[in-house]
Amino acid sequence: METTRVSSRSELGGVGLPSGRPVLVVVGGADRMGRSGVAELERVLRDLVPVLDACGAVVLDGGTDSGVMRAVGRARAAAGGRFPLVGVVVEELAGSAAPEPNHTRLVLVPGNRWGDEAPWLADLAGVVAGAAPSLTLLANGGAVAWEDAEHSVRRDRPLVVLRGTGRTADEIAAGEGERASALSGSALTTVIDPGDLRAHVEGVFAG
Repeated sequence: METTRVSSRSELGGVGLPSGRPVLVVVGGADRMGRSGVAELERVLRDLVPVLDACGAVVLDGGTDSGVMRAVGRARAAAGGRFPLVGVVVEELAGSAAPEPNHTRLVLVPGNRWGDEAPWLADLAGVVAGAAPSLTLLANGGAVAWEDAEHSVRRDRPLVVLRGTGRTADEIAAGEGERASALSGSALTTVIDPGDLRAHVEGVFAG
């Protein structure tokens, strides 16, 4: 697993990733996402791996060995995925959380709290995608997931919310509260069931 450090947005284009490729940003639950939730998401993502490989996608997430990041790493390994899987991690906190071992690269960014990586993750997705399509996928999630979702919408990146995965995802799906309503009411937000994810991503990336 390669590691790159950046200290400014201008350095994101030099982290060694391909450009002009479809990008899937995976955000959501971490340590508080239960084992069964991680296992179910892994199953769903395993079915998505051939689609991501076929369209030459790059997948970005938070890089640590927990929650949605564990699910996507294990799904890639189980399905023999070849797509680049890149974790964006706050450098100051990188030593306190093990990286998910199936990731191909870590990008360390400035900050001192979990969530400081959110704008960097969103910006890196834009740099890698360029004119190619990109999506943010939200499953489960806590406080940081709200930030990730909002950064996606602010950058005009479509947000796909997996209904039934719990916590932030289900609050947005139900439009519960002002913050959730703002996201669920956005034209960029699509709420889907996990079983519909493959077809949705394939339609956006290969359509």
